[in-house]
Amino acid sequence: MINVAILGYGTVGSGVFKIINDNNSHISRRAGDEVKVKYVLDLRDFPGDPVEDVLVHDVDIIMNDDDVDVVVEVMGGVEPAYTFVKRALESGKSACTSNKELVAKHGAELLTIAQEKNVNFFFEASVGGGIPIIRPLIECLTVDHIEEIQGIMNGTTNYILTKMEDEGADFDTVLKDAQDKGYAERNPEADIEGYDACRKIAILASLAYEKQVDFEDIYTEGITKITTADFDYMKKIGASIKLLGIAKKVDGKTYSMVAPFVVYQENPLYNVKDVFNAILVKGDMLGDVMFYGKGAGSLPTASAVVSDVVDAVKRQGYTAKIYWSDTKRELGGVDAFTTPYFVRVSVGDSSDEASVKALKSKVEEVFGQVDFIDGEKSGEIAFITKELSGSEFDKAAENFDIISRIRVS
Repeated sequence: MINVAILGYGTVGSGVFKIINDNNSHISRRAGDEVKVKYVLDLRDFPGDPVEDVLVHDVDIIMNDDDVDVVVEVMGGVEPAYTFVKRALESGKSACTSNKELVAKHGAELLTIAQEKNVNFFFEASVGGGIPIIRPLIECLTVDHIEEIQGIMNGTTNYILTKMEDEGADFDTVLKDAQDKGYAERNPEADIEGYDACRKIAILASLAYEKQVDFEDIYTEGITKITTADFDYMKKIGASIKLLGIAKKVDGKTYSMVAPFVVYQENPLYNVKDVFNAILVKGDMLGDVMFYGKGAGSLPTASAVVSDVVDAVKRQGYTAKIYWSDTKRELGGVDAFTTPYFVRVSVGDSSDEASVKALKSKVEEVFGQVDFIDGEKSGEIAFITKELSGSEFDKAAENFDIISRIRVS
């Protein structure tokens, strides 16, 4: 008998409880032992809910029970999640979590404790919800050097950008729609400013490159400046705009960022719509492989958590080897990160043909070779630059009244 304790009975916690109960015979067969939820920790009461039979309000009941084999943390946030998971591991219990904040901040430390105590710390659901990406990185792509990871890692922002693109609605309107449908929180800052995606790419970069990548060091830019006018230009060039988390190695240096990118149709991420997520991994031997699915939600995320529980049960007595050193990996600066740029420049008060021609000439003089986009809007011109470093672009941009600039993937 394997006893599981669930910390938190919210969206994901209730999903974990439901999956273990509803699919118990299937899960137990796959695990090789009967799996049972012995405790669920929450401060609230749930009258009439089946969880009442196992509900506790004191975490010490769980930590002091030697019969608890696996602790599932689905509370969210760094504290008290970090304290609880650390206690569980130190007391010889394996732990599984969907908590990206916790993993991004303390993943390396918690893995070290698990190794010392001969238990496991698993966190598949911390990136991409129900999409399997952590285990493929650490188990299936072991012969490859990971050259680049780029992904749509936040369903809320992808939904907003999809609606703006397909329906021509402005950002504020679509954000309210996303909130009304439950895709966005009342305070959507973590999503729309890119912080959620930042923590996820920090986890993937730490695993791919085997040293700690601090999310605080990752340049992060949200989607609040994207307009319907930007999408109008995208239709002209057969492209879309996606909020991407990127980690890559170039000439021995590691770069990572979260920002909106112009994505062309040749990129598999172009067709990822609505609340779906997708993560594209490029290995030096395998080439490109993409992981796609629902990146959030009760049952998809809980499914990944319960899969970790099964894996922890199967690995009782030894610790899975996960290479993630707490030694910090230094990142190359955003000023050295090179991409082409989509740029919109104001013509100014005078937008006659001569003024436009003069501005285009100046653009070519300053930026070098560019591709102008036909059918510009009144009062502006738009173009795609050659590949430029961040510092090169900033220096060139000082000569113009920039309306919009978006990096090109």
